Amino acid sequence: MGRAIMNEAAIGTRGGRRRGRPAEAAPGPRRSEAYRRLRNPFAPQAVFSDDRIEAIHATALRVLEELGLKVLLPEARQIFAAAGARVDEESQMVRIGRDIVEAALASAPRSFEARAGDRARDLRLETGALTFVAGSGTPNATDIARGRRAGSLADFQDLTRLTQSFDVLHMQAPYVEPQDIPIHLRHLEMMRTQLTLSDKFPFVYARGRPQVLDCFEMIRRARGLSESEFAAAAHSYTIINTNSPRQLDIPMAQGIIDFARAGQISVITPFCLAGAMAPITIAGAITLQHAEALAGLTLAQLCRQGAPVVYGSFSSNVDMKSGAPAFGTPEHFKATLGSGQLARHLGLPWRGGGGSAANIADAQAANETQLALWGAVLSGCSMLVHSAGWLEGGLAFSFEKMITDLEVLQSIAELCVATPADADAIGFDAIAEVSPGGHFFATTQTMARYRSAFYEPLVADLSNYGNWTEAGSKTATERAQGVWRKIVAEFQPPAATQGIAESLDPFIAQRTAEGGAAPVS
Repeated sequence: MGRAIMNEAAIGTRGGRRRGRPAEAAPGPRRSEAYRRLRNPFAPQAVFSDDRIEAIHATALRVLEELGLKVLLPEARQIFAAAGARVDEESQMVRIGRDIVEAALASAPRSFEARAGDRARDLRLETGALTFVAGSGTPNATDIARGRRAGSLADFQDLTRLTQSFDVLHMQAPYVEPQDIPIHLRHLEMMRTQLTLSDKFPFVYARGRPQVLDCFEMIRRARGLSESEFAAAAHSYTIINTNSPRQLDIPMAQGIIDFARAGQISVITPFCLAGAMAPITIAGAITLQHAEALAGLTLAQLCRQGAPVVYGSFSSNVDMKSGAPAFGTPEHFKATLGSGQLARHLGLPWRGGGGSAANIADAQAANETQLALWGAVLSGCSMLVHSAGWLEGGLAFSFEKMITDLEVLQSIAELCVATPADADAIGFDAIAEVSPGGHFFATTQTMARYRSAFYEPLVADLSNYGNWTEAGSKTATERAQGVWRKIVAEFQPPAATQGIAESLDPFIAQRTAEGGAAPVS
């Protein structure tokens, strides 16, 4: 996708080369991207010294041991109590000893596989891996033709198609809430969409055990797995958000339990906004975040030792004039750096976040998203959520912003690809081929590589002003609209999804007739 960098007719014919044009130099192969399994090439950066990270970790353990957190689910309190935690049933407060936490951390896996519908799309979540996930959990969708609106199943399906079409997005996600589907049936339609339109790693909402079990059954049917085969490897993931400060609600606690027992991935992600749900200092905010994440990770390991868990970070600040969440700020960047240090201190794969508080896909949105993305990348983030399309601090998903953000993600992915520096790449012969003041457009080296030498933009326009105006003077947002519409119009489900609808539809019909499953709150 994108536009060709150069074709044969565009290669300059101005003189100055030492030798004649080599007739035998055939054009090289077109560019082939390798974005499916990225390794982060950047050394992780730090915002705190090692002794301060140790102090933050120790303080988080103290918070859990002395202050505790409120756990609303009786089943979760019983699990903590059986492990030796101090539980006050009247207040629902749970105080977790550091010995319990340390034992849980010892059993949490440092690396694990996430199995997709097409095994060629399997992922490995570990330190050094880099996976991108588009914006998630928004109630609204927006594009420049239809405007801002409540999310629908059609929106969710189109965003699933777009994610499937780009290798740089590695997992499916809950992009928008399909509000035109009744809440007791919504999970069935969202799971059907993911399994019939994509062969990537799917997402399951933790909105109560009945919905989770329905989704697990649908994945088993789609993949042809027995219950034991399903539980032996990770075939899905969920995001678990604590209710900061220091509270774990019923559906989130139940989600941790259900996913751990089924061997599926929980991404334990406190949402700590400095100055609102967390201390106003960056160090204080990520101390609270760390304590809450440790509590969730501990519950998962108490349910099943070795359960796959991802340490989650989503700490930023608020606008102290309005209380509105802020993203892509210097404080967001610093909190992400500190979170990366804490994740490395534990040795666990971890989730960071992009995103923007802007209301439309404008320069503010681009700036905030890029700063947030680079904070996560330079922190060694393993799983980067809200990396494309996310607006309004999570209240809207923009189709055009998804495409312009994908340009950035693909550019970052290009930085993960090794840069050749063999003798031919260093290019003494190419330099010798061109006389002083000449050009390299038609050298042997250029002719062999021009189709694949450079990244081809997805939406960026590299033409000069005259050509740009003659083509309609389209902005990046307008060009992005053309990109996503074309992809959706031409989309064909991948081969791995053939026959899946036929295996799912009888189950969906049965569960619909039985009344579906209402979310738990």
